[in-house]
Amino acid sequence: MEKMEKMEKMEKIFRYLTDYPKQILTACLLFVFFFSFFSLRLEIDASTQTLLLDNDKELAVWRENTKKYGSSNFLVVAYTPKDGDILSETSLNKLRMLDTDLSTADGVESTLSILNVPLVMESGLGFAELAQNVPSIDAGTSIEVARREFAVNPLYKKNIVSEDLKTTAIVVNLKTDTKLTELLEAANAQNATAAEKDELKRYRDEARVKDAQSIAQIRAILEKHRGEDGLFLGGMNMISNDMIEFVKSDLSIYGLAVLAILILCLWFFFYSVRFLLMSVAVCLLSVAGASGILGFFGYEITVISSNYIALQLIVTISLVIHLIVGYREFYFKEPNLLQKGLVFCSLKSRAFPCFFAVFTTVVGFMSLCVSDIRPIIALGAMMSLGVSLSLVIAFVFFGTIMTLLPKEKQKKGLLDKFKFNEFCGEVALNKKWLVVAISVVALVFGFFGITKIKVENSFVSYFKESSEIFQGMKLIDEKLGGTIPFDVVVKFKNEKTAESEFGTAPTTEVPAEETDEFEVEESEDEKNAYWFSQDKLDAAIKVTKFLEEREFVGYVSTLGTLLEIGRKLNDGKDLDPLALAILYKQVPQNYKEILLSPYVSFTDNEMHFNARIKDSDNRLRRDAFIRSLRADLTNLLSENESVESASVSGVMILYNNMLQSLFSSQFDTLGLVVLVLFGIFVVIFRSVKYAIFGLVANLIPLVFLFGLMGVLGIPLDIMSITIAAISLGIGVDNVIHYIYRFQFEIADGKDVITALRTSSASIGVAMYYTSLTILLGFGVMMFSNFYPTVYFGFLTSLVMTLMLFGALVLLPMMLAVSSKKGVK
Repeated sequence: MEKMEKMEKMEKIFRYLTDYPKQILTACLLFVFFFSFFSLRLEIDASTQTLLLDNDKELAVWRENTKKYGSSNFLVVAYTPKDGDILSETSLNKLRMLDTDLSTADGVESTLSILNVPLVMESGLGFAELAQNVPSIDAGTSIEVARREFAVNPLYKKNIVSEDLKTTAIVVNLKTDTKLTELLEAANAQNATAAEKDELKRYRDEARVKDAQSIAQIRAILEKHRGEDGLFLGGMNMISNDMIEFVKSDLSIYGLAVLAILILCLWFFFYSVRFLLMSVAVCLLSVAGASGILGFFGYEITVISSNYIALQLIVTISLVIHLIVGYREFYFKEPNLLQKGLVFCSLKSRAFPCFFAVFTTVVGFMSLCVSDIRPIIALGAMMSLGVSLSLVIAFVFFGTIMTLLPKEKQKKGLLDKFKFNEFCGEVALNKKWLVVAISVVALVFGFFGITKIKVENSFVSYFKESSEIFQGMKLIDEKLGGTIPFDVVVKFKNEKTAESEFGTAPTTEVPAEETDEFEVEESEDEKNAYWFSQDKLDAAIKVTKFLEEREFVGYVSTLGTLLEIGRKLNDGKDLDPLALAILYKQVPQNYKEILLSPYVSFTDNEMHFNARIKDSDNRLRRDAFIRSLRADLTNLLSENESVESASVSGVMILYNNMLQSLFSSQFDTLGLVVLVLFGIFVVIFRSVKYAIFGLVANLIPLVFLFGLMGVLGIPLDIMSITIAAISLGIGVDNVIHYIYRFQFEIADGKDVITALRTSSASIGVAMYYTSLTILLGFGVMMFSNFYPTVYFGFLTSLVMTLMLFGALVLLPMMLAVSSKKGVK
């Protein structure tokens, strides 16, 4: 009774569509055109901030450490001369020309290279002389002295020079945008207003335009000087800028490529210009309307959601294909029906299966919204809205446009000759044990492979080897000490007095009114001089050595590094607390800030250690590395009584937290999605048995896919980890259509075998067409410059193919085996 009432309501809607096509079509066009103007407000955000967990406690720690110890905004130019000697006269002259041009580029604050870095270890000068006269190549230091310096100085080795002295780096320090930092802090605050967030977006977009222009200018300078030498640009700013270009490319090129493939598919399916043009129009209107609504609500496109246009086109065209196949089915079945009747019957026959197919797709996409990562949440919301809009637009525009067009003779499509869907149906009925055997093997293989699956986030491996990003990051990673930074902060216990081995620093408080500004500063400076106790120096040396000997760690820069240089300058004698206190008082204030600010916080009683990871090492397992690093660091400092705590933070940790959280949330949510889909299937089919069959037909291909990823060593990353939710949401559409048609044929009086053959021959055509279209549509993504998109396209195409076989072979086999022949 309830189903009859719903059917009557649907019939009324479709009557309106076929009775008043012009009025409804005009109203819908006005709606879409109105919102399409807001698509211009749809912005792109490919910054690293979009890939962080908003509620990650370590994000606040990282930002706090950045404030304390600084995080220079810089690019790196890696230079490998053809002659293999960075200190040859030719190489130095080229570096000078590069340095001069780079220094004058827009947005550049300063440059640092082997030409101007202090050469202190091999200079033969003492501390006092170095304070007055800092030697460098540009200041006249001989090449031989410089060669010896770069071979031994831990500040430069594996940092601005490679160990073999064949590659060097020019560090291009960019101007700090303090306003952007302030706006970012204000917008990320818990009480941030909409106005503050809008101001951040506006200013951020302006800053990105300037950054893009600056990077383009720097690249032009490198191209000017490249010749036969190796010159590569690296740095987070460049990566972020290029990611935006990749996103724009994916949005335009792959959106158009998918549309072109859809046009070809439609032509070969139906040989009809009418269906082709109408389908393209529905697709374009759906994308325009969805983009406009998303722009209206302030959504932004990120690396993860860059393929939303392709996804929207794929889902939309599948709906249109089902409607067209339904229309053609009634055309051949009821040749005497008028055009209006044909349209009405096709809408009515596809209404419920299409609605529930879209509903389950939305469930799949909405499962992404339980993530803590904004781009993943946005993708789920964007696609849920887009797919829902596609359902409405597909039915409205198909119904109204086809009603207004005259009845046209239908031709058999090219693929009609192959009868692939009917072949699958016969395999399901006649090769039952073969189907069972293959399914069991696929399931066992899948579970085995899943035990080997890994979750990794290697930035270097995200890009094709021919890209400048890959080449630059690979070179910097292997030759110049790694690409991805992380920080270690050791906090010491507070003491009432600044004690050291040689006594106690004065702690008598002097009334402020009895001192002038100079005396207050001198008192603070005096206190800092006595901060360096032997326990702290031991901790600095111990942690520095620990990091330098750690596998996968490249460049290490710490207070311990400075102590090593100091020992060399002190005739091979270690600097004790007394020597450091005296030296601290002698060093000019500007040198104190340069040398100590990155490594020591007197106010917070902390010591900071900066290091970089070799991201391109395929053996690196980041989560295991971080866990062992933290555990070993704790054990290392457990006997040092002055140490209160030791923490590890940084970009690598934040990205690892993001990926682990996404992995956990998506696989936890997958169980919930399966339960929800099971409940929906029970409601649709009014049968627990059919609901179980529908899930099994989709879950076996999904398990096999993840098992294959584990066996082949394909890691779960920011995009491939969403495949389960997306493919399950889209894949169940075929199951819904097949079982719905099977039940219809049973209700029409057919026996089980006849009903299965009829279902495979009728709805199987639409399932075959839509799956082939989806397969080719996702396949286009394999030509992206961004490997996560490539893997996403390949793996989704594969699982959708497997799910088609699940719906056309495994599902009919289960229905046949579970039902007695002749049961109606």
